[in-house]
Amino acid sequence: MYSRMLVPIDDSEPSKLALDEALKLACLLHASIRLLHVVDVRTLLTSEATAASYDTLFDMLRREGEQLLLNAAAPIRRAGVVVETVLVEAPDVQVGECVVRKAREYQAELIVCGTHGRRGVRRLLMGSDAEYIVRHSPAPVLLVGNPDTAGSTANAGIGAAA
Repeated sequence: MYSRMLVPIDDSEPSKLALDEALKLACLLHASIRLLHVVDVRTLLTSEATAASYDTLFDMLRREGEQLLLNAAAPIRRAGVVVETVLVEAPDVQVGECVVRKAREYQAELIVCGTHGRRGVRRLLMGSDAEYIVRHSPAPVLLVGNPDTAGSTANAGIGAAA
């Protein structure tokens, strides 16, 4: 069924919940997991960073991403699931677009992705990487949201690949 899963992660609660779901599926299906973290420079663009501090902040984001991947991979390995990690620095590409590109390269059969469930103006202002992934993915997408956002469309769902 699904033997190659791509799981984009950040340090958010929805991402952690998606990782838990991916691990459960991987154990049941004897699938491998590729964890993906994209260094998101959009957080730097909103700050008042100088060129010198930008480099320092970018290095910090890279190190945090590497640590995040290491921490996320450890329990997956302990569960006996094959896992690999990928850190992507793509300052000129949005996170969702990067995830879709990496899913194609990896030939992912399923993407398991956390979503914040933003709606309305917040989604317009902040964008929705999960929505982009669902619309452009080469594989089915399992969206996992925070149960605290009950009633939103983000709690769970599978988006069909375009």
